[in-house]
Amino acid sequence: MEHLIWNVDPVLLNLGSFKIHWYGALFAAAILSGLQVMKWIFATENLKAESLDTLLGYVVFGIIIGARLGHCFFYDPSYYFANPLKILAIWEGGLASHGGGLGVIIATAFYAKKHQVSYLWLLDRLAIGTALFGVFVRSANFVNSEILGVTSNVPWAIIFSRIDNLPRHPAQLYEAFSYLVIFLVLIALYRKFKAKSPNGLLLGIFLVLTFTARFLIESVKQKQAAYSTDVILNTGQLLSIPFFIAGIVLIVLAIKGVKQTPAIQGKK
Repeated sequence: MEHLIWNVDPVLLNLGSFKIHWYGALFAAAILSGLQVMKWIFATENLKAESLDTLLGYVVFGIIIGARLGHCFFYDPSYYFANPLKILAIWEGGLASHGGGLGVIIATAFYAKKHQVSYLWLLDRLAIGTALFGVFVRSANFVNSEILGVTSNVPWAIIFSRIDNLPRHPAQLYEAFSYLVIFLVLIALYRKFKAKSPNGLLLGIFLVLTFTARFLIESVKQKQAAYSTDVILNTGQLLSIPFFIAGIVLIVLAIKGVKQTPAIQGKK
């Protein structure tokens, strides 16, 4: 059976000593796309968008720091505890999406408190842009031939020739497509309810859909953790369970009609 052979150079532009990598370009596109989504939301709800640049800084900081620490302590803790300075070597690669999610949640809490914005209101809307963010990041992983799937002979398997000559599940594309669908679902729900959406509902739906997809796709990914566990689930699946449960709780509370707070605290 013939399979698609993937052998794209991770460098998008090579200008001598200055190089632009596909990953960096797509990561930047992910951030900008999320920012545009938030600008559209603020315009839709007649809110001032001046503070979005500050919010962007908080979110990007939270993603990068959280994703790096998540990789270090979730997937290879023994190495990084033995070599703590390597935690700072982010240029060597190693970002974990679960850690990035936690980083955004924490960073957004600081932003919401400082700027007197409803925390759940903000997370609901950030969830929409985050789903789109995931599409770009997993596409970047695909271009880089990283986060590989297990070997397979399904017709759509891909040979990542920069790694080996074995056909594999394109797990990165599975995730990218899943996040695109989730983004479209959240956009549709937001367009229907807008500011009338109960606080926590969109975030809850995002968490349930995202980590259901992640849990399932992990079964066709190569092992990423540098250690083994005594349970049948891998590290990515185990980390997905708390996010899934949190999503269920948020949906239940939203459906029960927990009092909705306005976007700006103190505003009725």
